[in-house]
Amino acid sequence: MAQLGSGAAHSDTRSWRNGTGRAPSATNGVPAFAPGAKLPPMQSNVDALQPSPAPAGRVTGPFRFWLLHLSGWLGYGVLSYLSALAHGKPAYYIKVTIPLVIAGVVLTWALRLVMRAAWKLPPAAFVTVTVWPILGISVLMGMVYVSALGWGYCVDCRPDDVFGYLAYIGSFVWVILAWAALYFGIKKHEEGKVDADRALRATAIAHEAQLKMLRYQLNPHFLFNTLNAISTLILDEQGNTANRMVMRLSAFLRHSLDNDPMQQVTLAQELEAIRLYLDIEKLRFEDRLTVIERVDPGAENALLPSLLLQPLIENAIKYAIAPRVEGGRVEIEAHVRDGRLIIRLSDDGPGCELLQRPAGSGHGVGLANTRERLRVLYGEEAQSVRIESPSGGGCRIVLELPYRTRSRP
Repeated sequence: MAQLGSGAAHSDTRSWRNGTGRAPSATNGVPAFAPGAKLPPMQSNVDALQPSPAPAGRVTGPFRFWLLHLSGWLGYGVLSYLSALAHGKPAYYIKVTIPLVIAGVVLTWALRLVMRAAWKLPPAAFVTVTVWPILGISVLMGMVYVSALGWGYCVDCRPDDVFGYLAYIGSFVWVILAWAALYFGIKKHEEGKVDADRALRATAIAHEAQLKMLRYQLNPHFLFNTLNAISTLILDEQGNTANRMVMRLSAFLRHSLDNDPMQQVTLAQELEAIRLYLDIEKLRFEDRLTVIERVDPGAENALLPSLLLQPLIENAIKYAIAPRVEGGRVEIEAHVRDGRLIIRLSDDGPGCELLQRPAGSGHGVGLANTRERLRVLYGEEAQSVRIESPSGGGCRIVLELPYRTRSRP
């Protein structure tokens, strides 16, 4: 079997097969697991976790910027004019104040565009990019002031010598620096509020993911088939195998109930949880189910949200393995490339058509939940979930996450 993907310097391949040699059968009138049995559709609650719209009357977005921007410069103009009157300037000094306020509104709006473009840069690069526009705007403000005086708007307001002009021009550096500091502080505050809101929604979605995990994994159909298979093994006097399955089911239940859904776990830990689930499924499908794992050593320490992969593995088993008499294959591949953790989950089933239907139709609910959880945890651009149709058939889901470890946040 060809290894999926490229760029994996080393891979660890494991293939699990159940060794009982017998298929579960009907016991005491209770039917065994029927391949292709249709489970009741489950609805997703992710829509309820979408960010709620802003309350009525709350000022948001560009309107809030312009409200603060214009109010700030209007306040500066009023204070500047009153200060000039207190220092003996004539009342028509307003003819100098108005051009300065207009220039400040326009020039600092342009500075805002520069700061937004440089926002994601490292601190040193951000300062380097913004300091020159700040100095340039300060000089332009000084030129507006000198021009206002030169045009005769306020002949009596002119400084006595060149040092007076330089003092006025230098004062604008502090004004523009104050504006830039206020903009930076307000924007950082707003980002903090967005991050806090995202964390709250991530917590809610993670807890719902834990509940969904229990619904997917421990629904009555799953428990019925598992317990029925264990009962069959006991009646067939395969007590050791039945005991192992009980212990695995117990471990899986313990993991499902005790695991904190907000905990960041390593990929190795996540795969251990997946193996608990797959060991139980092996009892149902025996040699109809083959699972191949290819994980680069460097990827095993990568952190990802806990309880993330199991719904996708269950989708593969439900749609690619269960309906087929001959069973099929599920492959798990993971590697790190360009600072990204890439996980591929593939099967050799009939294709991706069922997963591409709307989640509300009873298909792809686990995929929709995974997409929503990653979007809230990492944002829109830092992660991706793709569905691919390999040329050889089957379906492949590709997850891309930021590569983080406990020593590399």
